[in-house]
Amino acid sequence: MMVLVILSRFLRFSTLLHPQQKDISMRPENQSSVSEFLLLGLPIQPGQQDVFFSLFLGMYLTTVLGNLLIILLIRLDSRLHTPMYFFLSHLAFSDISLSSVTVPKMLVNMQTRQQSISYMGCISQLYFFIIFVCLDNFLLAVMAYDRYVAICHPLHYIAMMREGLCVLLVCGSWMVASVHAFFHTLLLVRLSFCADITITHFFCDITALLKLSCSDISLNMLVIFTEGGFIYLLSLGIVLGSYIRIGTIILRVPSTKRLLKAFSTCGSHLFVVSLYYGTLASVYFFSSSWDSKYIIASVMYMVVTPMLNPFIYSLRNRDIKQALEMCVNRVKF
Repeated sequence: MMVLVILSRFLRFSTLLHPQQKDISMRPENQSSVSEFLLLGLPIQPGQQDVFFSLFLGMYLTTVLGNLLIILLIRLDSRLHTPMYFFLSHLAFSDISLSSVTVPKMLVNMQTRQQSISYMGCISQLYFFIIFVCLDNFLLAVMAYDRYVAICHPLHYIAMMREGLCVLLVCGSWMVASVHAFFHTLLLVRLSFCADITITHFFCDITALLKLSCSDISLNMLVIFTEGGFIYLLSLGIVLGSYIRIGTIILRVPSTKRLLKAFSTCGSHLFVVSLYYGTLASVYFFSSSWDSKYIIASVMYMVVTPMLNPFIYSLRNRDIKQALEMCVNRVKF
């Protein structure tokens, strides 16, 4: 059943991106060596540009400062030198990087009223975008496994989540994300692009770029739905498996105290996971066309979710609150 779903989505995306693939491939005069692309940006009225510029600038600064604060607190407070906060610090860094890959360029375009981005700039943006989206995906899975070990094997937690393993999991996530991004970028740069170089998005999204290609994109789409799908389904499976196992253990001997403890331990992470995968799925699996809903969903997981993460983890986390209070007290005195 899963194979049929993936194949159906592959055929649907191929048709949507290239409804006239055969006709285009037979017209070499439409192919060109492009030096730049045009980003249409957000679907907003010209008179609202300044309002949205201020809004997204505030959201971006909040994202950067909030996640930097999380990293700083974890670095300064020895009580936060645990596997969970080690992974959280890397997630915060990944969120800063993900927003920084796309939002500054969008803000510059909104302010200058220019829409162009160089070919190399577009490819570079796509490469780093894929890296940090994939890295977020892996880190959320690793954090879910960490919560599973903490709740289901509390007596063996220190032995199981030793420092060497934590470093290995993070380094492995970085390596796989980098190879994954390089692979998809390499497949993209071999393509030729038509005379139309207008990207109907505010950043260089791979699906929007494939839509502009005059070449055969069957291999690209096949790799996206096989290799890419496997990576994301694997991470999602680890997250779901960890929380199903946690729920099973808790419900064996149900008690209010255990439920509250589990919620305080996993509530923040579970909310972030739901927000991340929900918006990601709405973009790449439930969007039927490249319309404003698709762009809004992209804004949610690239701008809104990284901005909310520091608030989610700090407002629901007693350790972060205590570390913040201690840091404030140090500054005062």
